[in-house]
Amino acid sequence: MRDSFKDLTYEELHTKRAELEKKIMNLRFDKVVGHVDNPVEKRHLRIKISRLNTIIHEYDLGIRKV
Repeated sequence: MRDSFKDLTYEELHTKRAELEKKIMNLRFDKVVGHVDNPVEKRHLRIKISRLNTIIHEYDLGIRKV
């Protein structure tokens, strides 16, 4: 299921991206330690971060309006 990032504001997009990046860092650390519940979750987080980066870039280019 896709997350709906389209209704978030520009600032909320940045905070959500920072939150997801923190979560993916924790997953990387857990992988090194050897305790990962769902190894596919890292891939899903990378996809969500790339979606957020796309929307943020559209705001920067002026395609989306603030």
